[in-house]
Amino acid sequence: MSGLVLVVAGCVLGAPSPWWWARRRAGRRAAALGAPGAARARGRADGTSRAPDAATAVPTGVLLELLAAAVRAGASVPRALDAVGVAVGGPDGAGLRRASAALVLGATWDAAWVGAPGRLDVVRRALRPAWLHGAGPVQALRAAGESLRQERAAAARTAAARLGVHLVLPLGACFLPAFVLVGLLPVLLSLGAGLLGG
Repeated sequence: MSGLVLVVAGCVLGAPSPWWWARRRAGRRAAALGAPGAARARGRADGTSRAPDAATAVPTGVLLELLAAAVRAGASVPRALDAVGVAVGGPDGAGLRRASAALVLGATWDAAWVGAPGRLDVVRRALRPAWLHGAGPVQALRAAGESLRQERAAAARTAAARLGVHLVLPLGACFLPAFVLVGLLPVLLSLGAGLLGG
């Protein structure tokens, strides 16, 4: 009987271990994600400046909205690129300003975007018809922003479905000991007590 008590105690102590493991892993991921933010905060505290990274970059959808607002206000495409580049700063802003300067100096559309960050490709594709064919840039920017939002929503749905699949094993590892302890163990104990008593 003491051996049975030890087995039950071991099951009770071991049942929460998948939760502890998952919590520890999530804590490590949160610490890794928080490290750049902590470094930036330290940089602001000691007066040093660091170049913005991908975590602090302005989202591409916001860039598209800013460009559309600048064009609606009457700015030309190069002027809009330069104004938004000054506003956002960082590698994206530098890429926009380089493209604007190249266009003003007479470079072709594709040559003006050489060396720009890859995340500005959506801006380049959206404004290309406006520069080459005189199409309205506002509608193109709005369509590009809507397409980008749909892609991100689809990616979020896919990630949520993948997360559901990955959670099956930890949840099963947590619920199976509980099912054994609550459902099967009392039945086995009562059968064992009945057999020993009989």
